[in-house]
Amino acid sequence: MTDTINIGIIGCGRIAQVRHIPEYAANPNAKLVGFFDRDAARAAECAAPYDGKTYHSWAELLADPAIDAVSICVANVSHAEIAIAALQAGKHVLLEKPMATTLADCEAVVAAADASGKLLMLGHNQRFAKAHELARKLLHEGAIGKLVTFRTTFGHGGPETWSVDPGPNTWFFNPQMTTMGAVGDLGIHKTDLLHFLTGARVVEAKATLASNDKVDAQGNPIAVDDNAIALYTLSNGAIGTMMASWSFHGIEDNTTILYGQQGIIEIYTNPDYQVQVIRPGQPMERYSVEAIQTNDNQTASGVIDAFISAVLTGGPSPVSGAEALAAMRAVFACMESSRMGGTVAIPENRP
Repeated sequence: MTDTINIGIIGCGRIAQVRHIPEYAANPNAKLVGFFDRDAARAAECAAPYDGKTYHSWAELLADPAIDAVSICVANVSHAEIAIAALQAGKHVLLEKPMATTLADCEAVVAAADASGKLLMLGHNQRFAKAHELARKLLHEGAIGKLVTFRTTFGHGGPETWSVDPGPNTWFFNPQMTTMGAVGDLGIHKTDLLHFLTGARVVEAKATLASNDKVDAQGNPIAVDDNAIALYTLSNGAIGTMMASWSFHGIEDNTTILYGQQGIIEIYTNPDYQVQVIRPGQPMERYSVEAIQTNDNQTASGVIDAFISAVLTGGPSPVSGAEALAAMRAVFACMESSRMGGTVAIPENRP
């Protein structure tokens, strides 16, 4: 393969416009060549600055041998179908989260990647935040001893302020397009982050999902969750909470706190010092590394650079399908727990 990877963008909505497209444009080894969106005018607008070609369908884009890799940035319900087709067409795939809307479809995506020999990467950008990388290093070096408990939160004012089609008609509120709400939009990030930070996986979940804030265009409560709270048990024995919310009106919360037998690691609790280590009887250790991305403050995520590098080198996926599948199992367990009551075990995530 050459040193230039020809990229196709499937879905030209908000996430493509503020992250995928500009980050590919900034990477010297990526070339934006193809664009598809169900809104043809939107695709043309995104393609114009790069002299890109637009396509009448995503299948037409995938059939173009000039395209080496694709970013899939469409609504959740179409993730699996397009990702599997792209892998079977011989394209490397960067797939936005959540991977798919059913566990069976997630497993099918992973199987398609394994069969194709092409790279599959999930857009779990929190793994690439410098504060999270540092906190992971500190935890594994024993900075706070054995992990006992944790709490991790991701909340903002809701996708209706973020979507390319803002307001109560946003596709995020449509269960036919999403299947899941905040738990799949934000909870998947924090679940995967727990796996990344700790090296363990969620093996049990007890959760409550609710729709008690957002309303649709008719003033009715939305049919997907706008708040999700889960009690997780990890494979290393630690227990803690994960909260995902579209109801944090005022300021985003993207914090994680790890509680060990010998101290505490706080992540993004202080805007000036993104990682803080607190131990009994010792001065606080503070690290200023990098502010977290927010909807209002978009910075380079690192996802696209990692994807391009892995494609060029033939290296392993920076966020593999297997890793994403483990996090998705926990999300589906949260959904089942909330529906049925009680704790849901995830034996597949045990060592």
